[in-house]
Amino acid sequence: METTRNGTSIEPSGVGPLLRRWREARRLSQLELALEADVSSRHISFLETGRAEPSRAMLLTLAAALDIPLRERNFLLLAAGFAPMYSETGLDDPRMAQVRAAVEIILKNNDPRSAYAHDRHWNIVMANQSFITFITKILGRKPAGIEPLQVTSPPRLNVLRLVFDPNLARKAIVNWETIGKSLLNEAYRRLAWAHDDTLKGLIAEMLSYPGVPQRWREPDLDAPRDLILPTELVLDGSTLRMFSTVTTVATPNDATLQDLHIEAFYPADAETERLLALSADGEQN
Repeated sequence: METTRNGTSIEPSGVGPLLRRWREARRLSQLELALEADVSSRHISFLETGRAEPSRAMLLTLAAALDIPLRERNFLLLAAGFAPMYSETGLDDPRMAQVRAAVEIILKNNDPRSAYAHDRHWNIVMANQSFITFITKILGRKPAGIEPLQVTSPPRLNVLRLVFDPNLARKAIVNWETIGKSLLNEAYRRLAWAHDDTLKGLIAEMLSYPGVPQRWREPDLDAPRDLILPTELVLDGSTLRMFSTVTTVATPNDATLQDLHIEAFYPADAETERLLALSADGEQN
């Protein structure tokens, strides 16, 4: 029997434990979930303990009530013995031409601000020229496999590694502990909702880098998310202060689309805006 799919473990003990874990992750009682799904709390209890087998329609109803990501809905269906419902199409697939075009427009329109798109494991799948120029200055070399507005080639540049590896972007980040802890907490949150072996390995790798505080090995899932997380970097002797926004695809019907995030960086003060404008003018000339 298949036990993993695309780096994520399939629940070997059936669908009941998965339903219970998702309900608890959403902090709902069985009665609250029953009211949301318009079924009895007794039936929810029977499904979670394995005393009743859910129909495909019931699983999808519960998944919608729990707001479970599409990829995880597939694993819920697999755990119950049903075929997956949602596709997972690579961004470079011909069927994703319209999606690529939309991402290209967003990234291009952000120039001269740095912007990139990343997947659920923080692998950069597409970037604009400003980001490539910026990261090249930080690293002292252009990363391999990345061209403006093109789907990147594996092995892809990974945001977590950029932030945590002392030889990469971390060396330029003034408030590294703030940024690193926030990213790690988000990775812990994603892992709490999914049996994702790839993400688990990434977290272990991040914790293995020198200088990572021991206390970070304990997930802090209740820590509030930062509404705005400024990033401070030193570049060419100047300090740049930026903040970012993240765009996601609305009402996606494909797991790849739901996992796609587009992050754009903006100057947080007038001096940073001036320095970035000078840098952009220098590249154009």
